[in-house]
Amino acid sequence: MQWMPHATVAAIVEDNGKFLLVEEVTDRGNRFNQPAGHLEDNETLIEAVIRETLEETAYTFTPTSLLGIYHWKHEHNDTTYLRFAYIGEVSHHHPDLVLDEGIIRCVWMTADEMRSKAMLMRSPQVLTCIEDYLSGQRFPLSVITHLQT
Repeated sequence: MQWMPHATVAAIVEDNGKFLLVEEVTDRGNRFNQPAGHLEDNETLIEAVIRETLEETAYTFTPTSLLGIYHWKHEHNDTTYLRFAYIGEVSHHHPDLVLDEGIIRCVWMTADEMRSKAMLMRSPQVLTCIEDYLSGQRFPLSVITHLQT
């Protein structure tokens, strides 16, 4: 069996000091996460983060910069994740859109609220991304190149 990391994307959205999260059902109970998911075949990372945000929040996401790339091995399922976290804005809410299976609702939380609920975050990547965002970390979208075949 060949080992392979899971490529995922996440949307970091801040509005007036609150961050967009989703509450979702997991095998460890309900947890909070940024809108996030797996990269699918034949899509770019930016297409993936736009799609995942729409599917999980019913908002249109526009990426403005790359926050960072995060490498993490999940201790409960022994899976390695490479998370590409994008900063951006949401607009155009689509209230009739059915959210992805397992997504309970969208939630806006301050960084302090998230810190106080650290044990309810889906992974340590959630708060790490918020702390990096608050420290001003930003990279241009052009830092990642998608080569057409």
